[in-house]
Amino acid sequence: MIDFELSKNDKKVLDALREESLIARKYARFYDENEHEFPPQQLPEAKDHPSFIRQMADRTAEDSGGSVMSTLIAMGSTWGDYSVRLRRQESGLGNSALKAAGTPEQIEKWGKLTLAMAITEPGCGSDPSQVRTTAVLDGDHWVINGEKIFVTTGCRAEGVVVWATLDRAAGRAGIKSFLIEKGTPGFIVAHKEKKLGIRADDTAAYVFEDCRIPRGNLLGGNEEIPKEGSGGFRGVMKTFNMTRPMVAALGLGMAEAALDFTRDKLREAGVEIAYDGHIITQPAAAARFIELEAEFEAAKLTMLRAAWLSDKGEPNNMEASVSKAKAGTAVRVITQGCIALLGPLGVSREHLLEKWFRDVRITDIYEGTGEIQRMIIARTLLDYTRDELN
Repeated sequence: MIDFELSKNDKKVLDALREESLIARKYARFYDENEHEFPPQQLPEAKDHPSFIRQMADRTAEDSGGSVMSTLIAMGSTWGDYSVRLRRQESGLGNSALKAAGTPEQIEKWGKLTLAMAITEPGCGSDPSQVRTTAVLDGDHWVINGEKIFVTTGCRAEGVVVWATLDRAAGRAGIKSFLIEKGTPGFIVAHKEKKLGIRADDTAAYVFEDCRIPRGNLLGGNEEIPKEGSGGFRGVMKTFNMTRPMVAALGLGMAEAALDFTRDKLREAGVEIAYDGHIITQPAAAARFIELEAEFEAAKLTMLRAAWLSDKGEPNNMEASVSKAKAGTAVRVITQGCIALLGPLGVSREHLLEKWFRDVRITDIYEGTGEIQRMIIARTLLDYTRDELN
């Protein structure tokens, strides 16, 4: 039986996180409009908020199920702002890949660094099997050549997990991941990307020009290219089974903020939402708002189920895709619907609603677009191979 009832300790953590998020929200507009500046690792107000809140969160995650509580903590954080935190977390997507596929020695060596993950290329977006960055073995070193774009946390990260191909003719099976530290000769941070939303979040472009790294930097250590299956590609793709529910959580936190803001403004305007009444008896604005709340609850439940399966150690490949696909659509519909309900208030830069609308758009794009998620879901439900349904 699935039970998402929160313990008293869970509630304390999330309540404390709300307080932190309200502080972070005060800085959201500044860093949105000054995207050349990075939000600090710690806001000035952090000195008045003891770090035991994060320790409580970590302990609660262990007690109540790491993935479920982690998604709720992520939601609580982005309810304030996507990019600004009272205290920033010292990890990136590459850390999840390291945890999923790294050797014990690699985890020990690289685990304390902030690692980005570089997959997307100028000619390769939604289908990572088309990676063109190459890795060639030369004695005791790999030589990496290629370009990567839209690398999340790419400027702040101390290192990166790079997807490259050992043999393009081998397709997905030839793709491996490599650990590369910033400062390695031939590793160039080309520029910081300018974006529609999450503008304060650093997203970088990388160039690798004859970048030589030790042979042991191959993630997982397996150099063999299998004749069947997808080897290292499949192993690192499992990372997304953990992170896609987290992506859903990040978008849902902003969508919840939009709903809370809209509910307050509707009530100020005299629009009462009667949750115990029939929807057809509600004013049109209230009825539409209830529909948006229903979208939110449905998306949140898919996210929690995917996280719960992960905590149980059960397969969640399809459920992770369902959670991200549902959330990617829901958060866009919710924030757009909130803007429509509030009219001029919704698009005014005096409020954060228009920013949330821009920021949530990323939910449906990174770590596999909504279209890709629906293909994964269809293949799983219909028991089709990649070649039969693409």
